[in-house]
Amino acid sequence: MIRYLIGIDDTDSHSRPGTAVLARRLADWLRNDHMAETNGITRHQLSMKKRIAFTAHNSAVCILADTDNSEGVWETSRDFLALEADPASNTGLCLSRWEAIGHDVIEWGHRAKREVLTMQEAQATASKTHVRSAGLKGNGAGLIGALAAIGLHREGNDGRFLWLPGLPELQGKYSVGEIFERTAIDRVCTLDGAALPIHEIVEIGDWARPLLRNGQATLYVEEKKHGWTVLGKERV
Repeated sequence: MIRYLIGIDDTDSHSRPGTAVLARRLADWLRNDHMAETNGITRHQLSMKKRIAFTAHNSAVCILADTDNSEGVWETSRDFLALEADPASNTGLCLSRWEAIGHDVIEWGHRAKREVLTMQEAQATASKTHVRSAGLKGNGAGLIGALAAIGLHREGNDGRFLWLPGLPELQGKYSVGEIFERTAIDRVCTLDGAALPIHEIVEIGDWARPLLRNGQATLYVEEKKHGWTVLGKERV
């Protein structure tokens, strides 16, 4: 199978589920329809300058999918978002093969974190880099963030995992070795990069929040009086 990235953004309103919720449901739909194996979902924080219209936090989402049916993935994703995204939203969708995402799309992602970008620029960049893209509702401005999300995920040093195989079931205390066995987390380490030995016990709590760093799903931990614990939401 071939690896693809699906970017989506601006699917919600103040009264409807956020893009992160829809991304998890879309990933489930793709798996259940046997369209793709979905292997991760990341959230990417973009610029929150006042001139940018966004619902809550201006974050875009990327789904990592392996498939031999890219046309089916595109059609299913488009149909799902057309049906489920808020009618008042400006939903955007992007799809690209992993190997095809190069410097221009990665740089677009970095620009989206610090600049006010336009729909016209997004369309031109997607066209030039052969990223399949569509504005599905409203003015389609979610295309800006959708394109940024696949670029940032591809580079491998931005974003938080909203979902990974095994992650929702990971609650309580586990050894590092058990974390690797139960989930698709690649690395457990301290903030200064020191990897924990596999026998160390980590307090996960109710929800772990791995980050995408150096192309790996990385779970950061800190040592407290009672032992190792994952970084809380605010620290992450």
